[in-house]
Amino acid sequence: MRPPSLDRETARPGAIGTEPMGSFKTVLETGTAMLRSFDGTEPQVADSAYVDDAAVVIGDVVIEADASVWPNTTLRGDHGTIVVGEGANVQDNAVLHETAELAPYSTVGHSAIVHDATVAERALVGMNAVVLDGAHVGEGAVVAAGSVVTEGTEIPASTLVTGTPAEPKTELEDAHLEATADRYVDLSTEHAETSERLD
Repeated sequence: MRPPSLDRETARPGAIGTEPMGSFKTVLETGTAMLRSFDGTEPQVADSAYVDDAAVVIGDVVIEADASVWPNTTLRGDHGTIVVGEGANVQDNAVLHETAELAPYSTVGHSAIVHDATVAERALVGMNAVVLDGAHVGEGAVVAAGSVVTEGTEIPASTLVTGTPAEPKTELEDAHLEATADRYVDLSTEHAETSERLD
């Protein structure tokens, strides 16, 4: 199933058609050179979100409260809306493109790709994993490192999938996923408060 079309004025994971939560900065207010407009559309970044200076965020992108986007990540909103939900984290070298929606407190691991797909609340896409067009990763599910979720695949909630193509292996308890998301909220706050560029 293809992700729903998102209206950038009302985009919010899990609540399409409602106003975004929190206060948002525009690209011009952040002072970060790696945030760029595209075709007249600027990224919206919540005041409490963390976007590393080495991340690239382009065009129709909404980053909600307490979300974090880490070094060398690319969020390219030039062909659909990208939403990074409240408390979600997109880790180093990951790529989001086309219409991509990360629900609150979801995780996209290092060097993973989410392309025209959705990741539900507290789900985790592991390192170097790929989630392709129209796929949906269910609530609390885990895509194991290096796995490929093929086009249109529906990953059930609270399920671990592995391999190429990714296939269900076992059901999961979600406590460790909550800990991962919460840890990244805390870590992003620490980075925002203590990290300084060294000349």
